[in-house]
Amino acid sequence: MGHMGAWLRVFLGVLCAAFSAVTIGSASAATVCVGAKQQGCFSTINAGISAAAPGDTVQVAPGLYHEQVLIQKPLSLIGANAANTLIDASNPAAGGNGVGIYIDGMDNLTPAKKLIGGTGLSEVVVQGFTVMNAQFEGILVTNASNITLLENHVTRSNTGLQVPTNPGGCPFIPPWETSEGFDCGEGIHLAAVHHSTVANNVVDHNAGGVLLTDETGPNRDNLIIGNQITDNGYDCGITLASHRPPTSLGFGSDPAVAFGVFRNTVAHNESSNNGLAVSGNGIGVGIFTSPGPPTFATMQTAAYQNVVIGNRLIGNGQPGVAMHAHKAGAILTGNLVTGNYIAFNGADVADNATPGPTGINVDGGASGVSLNGNTVIGNIIEHEAVDVAVRTEASTQIDVHLNNLLGAGIGVANQGSGNVNATQNYWGCAGGPGALGCATVTGHVTVSSSLSQQLNLGDSLADPLNPGAAGKTALNPGQSLPNPPNPGQSLPNPPNPGQSLPNPPNPGQSRSGALNVGEPGPKPLNRGESGKH
Repeated sequence: MGHMGAWLRVFLGVLCAAFSAVTIGSASAATVCVGAKQQGCFSTINAGISAAAPGDTVQVAPGLYHEQVLIQKPLSLIGANAANTLIDASNPAAGGNGVGIYIDGMDNLTPAKKLIGGTGLSEVVVQGFTVMNAQFEGILVTNASNITLLENHVTRSNTGLQVPTNPGGCPFIPPWETSEGFDCGEGIHLAAVHHSTVANNVVDHNAGGVLLTDETGPNRDNLIIGNQITDNGYDCGITLASHRPPTSLGFGSDPAVAFGVFRNTVAHNESSNNGLAVSGNGIGVGIFTSPGPPTFATMQTAAYQNVVIGNRLIGNGQPGVAMHAHKAGAILTGNLVTGNYIAFNGADVADNATPGPTGINVDGGASGVSLNGNTVIGNIIEHEAVDVAVRTEASTQIDVHLNNLLGAGIGVANQGSGNVNATQNYWGCAGGPGALGCATVTGHVTVSSSLSQQLNLGDSLADPLNPGAAGKTALNPGQSLPNPPNPGQSLPNPPNPGQSLPNPPNPGQSRSGALNVGEPGPKPLNRGESGKH
């Protein structure tokens, strides 16, 4: 898929989000008010939701609400704004699940729908809240479609995490989560969700940032756009991870139906400073597979045809972007990484280890599976020891083209027996790899031609400070919460359905005499990994 196709998907996804908000708030719907100090309004958010009919809007006044919110019907839940409409989920009521806001389609599934990973809830909007102090996850969405999470601030959740982890390390984790580890959940988690949008949210100081998984059904055709995902201390910024289905609970035991994480777009996010609280964690954007169940060949874990475009991935504990196929019996193909700005990230570790801090790592580990069709094109990578690292089996070819490889170390490292086609990149100077002052290659890398000038991939960008140098850690649960930013102020609002989408700038750094290849990516805004895939 080229840049035009990727941008078309971004545009259509934003329109879907806006259209969902419009249709849910149609003329036939009512508005239910929540506010302890407002006469005639409900005092709790859950009471307002219980009173609302499907399609209604629950309007929440500014205030601090001590509850864990549950949504099991189509509606719009609208806060005044994230700066002054706060949900403190630290003290669960009877039956609390440890989640700040739970959009629950799973419990609406019939046994037949569980077999195929079906959808139990559609058309929900959540906008304008700060969600904090959840024990398990800030916002969780399961088995749902046409969900919009817009302009929320999710912070200091995952407080139930016990470090180091052990079998009791995450007391709130439900049995359907088959492959979770160090992060004890996530700031925002979409499980078996499709045609949904996560836009203009701030996700910080949780264990991990934004997670898309497929334990209970396919996770597909979602848009993750314009979010600030920073300082999540124990795991990745944004993760697309295919996990084993919990067949013992009735999910995914139909051999004719495959799940998977596919056709999702991750665009214009900032994922930075994630995974710094412990060593060896924190990828900016990760695409991962886990071993599939041995019984059904059709049920291998799969992460494919996802697009990572125009993001700003800086200072994470592991590489800016990583694709990992950890074990045999997996599909990890056809993913596109394009138009991203990547700098100051760490090395990959364990079975996907790289020889130093790395921008992008495409790695099959010991899986033996093909990684064909994964493409790295039009990215700007600097301040890394290795710009792009690849390790695949012999039948795989990875294409790496039209990138500005500015790390001044290894431009492309082939650590495996597969093929890496790295023609037509700029290697930091005019001479190409191996010339004095240029980035180099290691292993078998095809470079039949290279660019003599850096590509102009967008507006100029000053070299950032190294955000990983200070060794930032997550807030302690006892610390006071700073005034949260209003995501609607600091990030661009998505266009209304009638507006045209402007061509966004790319975060890249332009230099004099650069080739002008248009603006394939915007000035982006950034998840690392450990034990979660």
